[in-house]
Amino acid sequence: MPGIVDQHIDAPGVGDDLGGRGIDRVLGEHVELDGAEVDTICLREGGDLCHFGQVTARGLIPYRFPRELSVILSYAMNHRRDAVYHLSALPRIAPWLFRYWQNATPERVERSARALAPLMAQCVDEHEALITEAGGTAQSLVHRRGWLNCCRTEKSLRKAIEQAHLLDKYGVDYAVLTGAQLRELEPHVSEAIVGAIHFRGSPTSSDPGMLTKAYADLFTHKGGRFLKGDARRLAALPSGWSVVSEKGSIEAREAVVALGPWSDDVFRPLGYEIPLAVKRGYHMHYGVKGNATLGHSVRDADGGFALAPMIKGVRLTTGVEFADRDAPPSPVQLARDEPLARELFPLAERLEPESWMGWRPCLPDMVPGIGKGERHQGLWLAFGHAHHGFTLGPATGRLLAEMMTGKEPFTDPSCYAASRFAAN
Repeated sequence: MPGIVDQHIDAPGVGDDLGGRGIDRVLGEHVELDGAEVDTICLREGGDLCHFGQVTARGLIPYRFPRELSVILSYAMNHRRDAVYHLSALPRIAPWLFRYWQNATPERVERSARALAPLMAQCVDEHEALITEAGGTAQSLVHRRGWLNCCRTEKSLRKAIEQAHLLDKYGVDYAVLTGAQLRELEPHVSEAIVGAIHFRGSPTSSDPGMLTKAYADLFTHKGGRFLKGDARRLAALPSGWSVVSEKGSIEAREAVVALGPWSDDVFRPLGYEIPLAVKRGYHMHYGVKGNATLGHSVRDADGGFALAPMIKGVRLTTGVEFADRDAPPSPVQLARDEPLARELFPLAERLEPESWMGWRPCLPDMVPGIGKGERHQGLWLAFGHAHHGFTLGPATGRLLAEMMTGKEPFTDPSCYAASRFAAN
């Protein structure tokens, strides 16, 4: 939700995507250092995160729409695990999918990677700074073993190696593992895995939701406030902005829209036509059979899902579901993933009665929108982090705080301007 502060600076509010509830905390902490008081207006309570807890620069190569006709046809059949769609939603999401396809050329993917690189380069340092300042609870939730991209066939392993080589120029630390080397690290991962890419050193969290709560505690410890309100009632004033909260009307010179998948509920009534869509996803926690252990987050490159060791159990996180944002949850994707996940690792019973569903807010080029709202004075935007809200939240908060307080940004922010879609 957009937040409002009473000394000229505003902080965004709850959640940028399935893992992205760090922007508001970090923005608030940066601007508080300059003496501003920061209020965050929250439309809904924060929940758990549908994420497998990684903070990694691996994601600077965007998830792209397939260009090969045979692959597109396989998705059109709607029988895959990694991506599914609701037929009833296609008329509404088809224009966005076309723009997503347009941005999947090698040239545009490279352009997106160059835009993401400065944010990804800062992501670990920004998280580390927060974790250190937040102290014991936050530090206990973070491990630095990296994560594993596991492949079931030699063909998919070759493809994974090719994709990893694209990261060489960005200095990403990884190692190619044989099946035997993988099982030295993870002895209970299936023999069906022929090899893996180990992205080493990437911090992972055993409870991303609790970690962001620790960030929130740090924010309030420094004087920030969380208030409930209706961000859709954000209104422009001659002197700035106002929004109604549980404590009454709050006014400020500047406001930030950082609602993640709900951002368009605010920016569209203000006249902004920004192509924001959502990729929905699910997770479920499981017990383990016998004495099985899982020490790393593992992604099944062929199955399109991930398993991660969490405090609550082993978390299975699904791929992408294209649907209306507010449509009821569907059991299809988790039901398709679970049998294959049980082949990958000895999962036991489900630990929750229902799966958790979340939303990944995406722009067609998979690059977030960060910066000024061009139509209004004192309006700022920060949303659209796709699959990497948890990873990029703190770096985004720092960048936006630098822009808002007149400091020199750590990178040129022009490539994140939402106005880049106006000419497309």
